[in-house]
Amino acid sequence: MQLKVKLTDGAPIPRHAKPGDAGLDLTSRERVKLYPGDTAIVGTGVSVELPEGYFGLVAPRSGLASKHNITLANTPSVIDSGYRGEIMLALHNIGHSADHIYTVERGDRVAQLVVVPYASAECVEVGELSETKRGEGGFGSSGK
Repeated sequence: MQLKVKLTDGAPIPRHAKPGDAGLDLTSRERVKLYPGDTAIVGTGVSVELPEGYFGLVAPRSGLASKHNITLANTPSVIDSGYRGEIMLALHNIGHSADHIYTVERGDRVAQLVVVPYASAECVEVGELSETKRGEGGFGSSGK
C-alpha cells in the first residue's frame, strides 16, 4: 500500500525502522521540556491521506516509555480517513521524581503510526444478547 503524506516544517517522511515493523516512526517537529506530570501537544509535521476503509492508530514508542517515562496521554490515538490535518501528539511524562525531567528534541522519534483496516458498524438496539461461555465476565474473569 502506498500512503499519501504531506510534510511541513522539514519533517522527515515516516518510515518503518526495520523491515516487517508495523509502525511508521513519527518525529517531533519541536523541542519541548517535559517535567513529571506534564503533557505537551507536539506537532509531527506529517499529514496523511488514509484510504477509505483504513484508520491510523498512533501508539507511543516503548523505548521512550521504558527509558525516559514519556508516553502519549491519549493512547492509542485514532486518525480517521477523512482527517487531513497535521498529526499532533499529546506527549506525557509519567515520571514521579524531580530527576525524571526529559527534553524531547526536534527530530526525535516519539510515536508510531500503524495503518489498520476496519469494518464500519451500525448499532442496533436489542433486548438481549446471545449467550457465550464467558458471558458478562469482565476484568479478571479468567482467574489470573
